[in-house]
Amino acid sequence: MTRWNDGVEDVSAVSPDITDETNALPAKYFTDPDVWEMEKEKVFSRYWIYAGHENCIPDAGDYFTRTVGDKQVIVARDEDGEVRAFYNVCAHRGSKMVEETPMTDPGTMGRIQCPYHLWTYDLDGELRSTPRSFEEASLNPDLDDDDVSGLDPDENGLLEVTTDDIGPLVFLNFADDPPLTLAEQAGKLKTRLESLPLAEYEHARRYVSEVECNWKTFGGNYSECDHCQANHQDWITGIQLDESELEVNDYHWVLHYTHEEDVEDELRIHEEHEAQFHYFWPNFTVNMYGTADGYGTYIIDPIDEGRFQLIADYYFAESELSEAEEEFVRTSRQLQEEDFELVERQYAGLQSGALGQGQLGPNEHTLHRFHRLAQEAYNA
Repeated sequence: MTRWNDGVEDVSAVSPDITDETNALPAKYFTDPDVWEMEKEKVFSRYWIYAGHENCIPDAGDYFTRTVGDKQVIVARDEDGEVRAFYNVCAHRGSKMVEETPMTDPGTMGRIQCPYHLWTYDLDGELRSTPRSFEEASLNPDLDDDDVSGLDPDENGLLEVTTDDIGPLVFLNFADDPPLTLAEQAGKLKTRLESLPLAEYEHARRYVSEVECNWKTFGGNYSECDHCQANHQDWITGIQLDESELEVNDYHWVLHYTHEEDVEDELRIHEEHEAQFHYFWPNFTVNMYGTADGYGTYIIDPIDEGRFQLIADYYFAESELSEAEEEFVRTSRQLQEEDFELVERQYAGLQSGALGQGQLGPNEHTLHRFHRLAQEAYNA
């Protein structure tokens, strides 16, 4: 049952059963800045968060940065070829060390050095060297050089962030003791993606769009296609919506769509010509469109309670795209822009304060699972 704010706040927890009356997340959880502050810790610091594609840092010393909420990390390949992640924070006085470096334009360094006082770290995070001013007390009349103890490299190294991967996709977890392994959180998604040749594809395009709505609003829109008939008419002309399937797993759901006609080329990465849109809680998607030999990813990256960035990356066999692949990317961008208009309109309505708690339809079970996971995180 839809609940309006008519002077008395009357909302309930999201019901386990989608057929119950209160099957949606209360509206305040989309607009309240205190909820976003809570989500930084209870969602984005506990669950596995996508960092980037390891193909973009093929050699030792290659790195990019990734910001999640208030936390920025350096994702780098070490001398042993392993991908590591460290807070972008110097162990001396907490200075940020490297400037923002996107995955699409990675940097290269022999060691990690803080420009403030030149503390220098190996690619495994261990403190390598400090200036002489940290080894002698020449400017302090109360101390002799012999009173200065050396800095233990192990005790003064960078703070590492836990990483794991699904194929070439690198994930982060900020929890000291993550409640789930990546394999447990990903479930079937890990098995499916690791069976595909994702690492064989090259990064070809990135688009970053700032959208005026809560990140969960877009996540919910992505998770259902009841809106497609009215709002994506160019795209659905080639899709058999009546044969679509919505598959729900614990932290992952998939929207399967079949194309009405086979495309000319066999696709190495798909079975037949089915489009698959995978959503991985809390804010990552893998998109296999069924009409192109490649795949896409979205990061639904919150800025605050009322804004997010959509970071859309595309991977193809070659980084230089054919005319057909360029057209495919343009079509994908059209879908995004159509969705941006929808979710910004929805968010404007939520901000009015009129709605207390909405009502989901019977085929929005993927969205229901999304709302349930948010509530479970808030209560954890």
